[in-house]
Amino acid sequence: MYRFVSTLSRQAKRIILLLVDVALVPVALLTAFALQTNGLPDGRGLLTHWAGLPMLMVIAALLVLVTGIHRVQLKAYESRAIMMTGVHALLLGLATAILDDMAGYGTPLATFINFVLVYFLMCVAARVVMLQVLLWVYRSGHEQTRVLIYGAGATGRQLAAALRTDDTIQTVAFVDDNPTLHATMVRGLNVYSPVAIDGLIASRQIDRVLLAMPSLSRPKLAQLSRRFEDMGLDVQALPSFAQLTGQEELLGQLEPVAPGRFLGRAPLDAELPGGSETYKGHVVMVSGAGGSIGSELCRQILACQPAKLVLFDVSELALYTIDMELQGLRRKAKVEIIPVLGSVTDAALVGRVMTHHGVEVVLHAAAYKHVPMVEKNAVVGMSNNVLGTQVVAQAAVAAGVKRFTLISTDKAVRPKNMMGASKRLAEMVIQDLASRRGQKGGGDTIFSMVRFGNVMGSSGSVIPLFNDQIAKGGPVTVTHRDVTRYFMTIPEAARLVLAAGSFAQGGDVFVLDMGEPIAIYDLARQMITAAGYTLRDAQTPQGDIEIKITGLRPGEKIHEELLIGEGQTTTPHPKVLLESAEHLSQIEMASALKALRKAIETADDAALRAVVARWVEGGAGFAATEAHQP
Repeated sequence: MYRFVSTLSRQAKRIILLLVDVALVPVALLTAFALQTNGLPDGRGLLTHWAGLPMLMVIAALLVLVTGIHRVQLKAYESRAIMMTGVHALLLGLATAILDDMAGYGTPLATFINFVLVYFLMCVAARVVMLQVLLWVYRSGHEQTRVLIYGAGATGRQLAAALRTDDTIQTVAFVDDNPTLHATMVRGLNVYSPVAIDGLIASRQIDRVLLAMPSLSRPKLAQLSRRFEDMGLDVQALPSFAQLTGQEELLGQLEPVAPGRFLGRAPLDAELPGGSETYKGHVVMVSGAGGSIGSELCRQILACQPAKLVLFDVSELALYTIDMELQGLRRKAKVEIIPVLGSVTDAALVGRVMTHHGVEVVLHAAAYKHVPMVEKNAVVGMSNNVLGTQVVAQAAVAAGVKRFTLISTDKAVRPKNMMGASKRLAEMVIQDLASRRGQKGGGDTIFSMVRFGNVMGSSGSVIPLFNDQIAKGGPVTVTHRDVTRYFMTIPEAARLVLAAGSFAQGGDVFVLDMGEPIAIYDLARQMITAAGYTLRDAQTPQGDIEIKITGLRPGEKIHEELLIGEGQTTTPHPKVLLESAEHLSQIEMASALKALRKAIETADDAALRAVVARWVEGGAGFAATEAHQP
């Protein structure tokens, strides 16, 4: 049956509809006579009075062709087509009355009225029955998706009507939050309360949920979506038909939030007083060139017109991305760009790259910086961040590099986690090499480091995390109600590094005047508001998104610091300060690195923490942490 129906042409289907309308004429006439006389006429009366039936059927066929009812598809047979059928029945009844009068039969007027009504009802009923039969045939030939519609409002009703003629979808029921709709029937479907969803899914074998509540805020839609997805269901959200026609803005078309708007201070000025001369016409190498800071450094260095820019990164994708971007930008400047794929712990490769390309300036941004990851992978983190820094710095000395700048972090100040400790040890490695400058084997490289706080918009920072959580409907997670952080934007951070590198005299520790620290809880509230939503808390339980306090992570501080020592002096840049930092003696540093290498080679986490506890300022807490290791 399915094969026969599916192979019928459109013309064949129209002919069938026409024949049905014609075939119903004698049936309707017979029924009208039966209703009028309260019984069937005898055979002689039928032969006498129905001699003009063939002509009436021809007229019916002509009227069908004129009105075009046969061209209306069964699945599109609605109010307008029903009116066309009514006009057709009325004209056919009029034609029947005229033929009866011409023949002189004198049939009562009520019979023709009955005929019009009966024929109209039969035509409509025939199409409804044929549609249901066709849907049954089509559905028997396809695998069906059982659908639950969430929302019995105008959009939900329109959706149910549209899906009724889809042979691959069976709409099972409505669910709606409005209690006045519960236990009612809409579009032939029962409306249930949300509390009945679990039972409906199990008993009615639901495959997909369609969210037909476009007026609901995006966070609440996201929360509903996650709830159903956790049940193993497909979830789709439907915009309103007004939105589809462009009368309203579609959901999700929100203006991106610029990270810099949450700084609470004016951005740093764009000027580098004399800084660009440090890089113009020189060969510059950036390690970690594909990272957030590294890539911005590359962009700004390219604007300084170096002779050559060497991009060094361990990530193939990150390296490819920044290389392709810079290749497009360099059309305005004749700069040779050299992408190098490799690890900073590969001493042979790093040395070969610096010597072959004649590197004069190194900006060392390569590091594992995500606190939870380094905390769980301390051996690898220490190896990359500390020994990798030593490899690059020693290669710079051997290759005669003029300037070397280490990108550090405020987490290196009296660290409470392994990532911060690794960056402080990396600083100590640079300070040690700087102290050897001018000595035998110490070279003439000017070493410096730049220490700053969190960078807004970088990978792993709270801005992308909060944006993602807001887009998913929350909750926005904050580790502690009172936690604060220093913030800067990526362009500011890169500008600072380039400026500080040009001021360096050797062994300098530069810090940024970043203003007042920002409360992370307040930042989360601002981002929720900036995205167009309301905070859900005890005062506003009907709000869109809540902030959830998750507790401090291992090694996380409530407040970060930028300075280890007490003294600080100014530099040619008003926002760049110079710290008077103490450092280990060369013998102490050699002992610390020896112990560190041994711990890394044996993958001894406890030994690593012991090194930090002994040699890093404020590292006593790591001994306590180690003591609690199983």
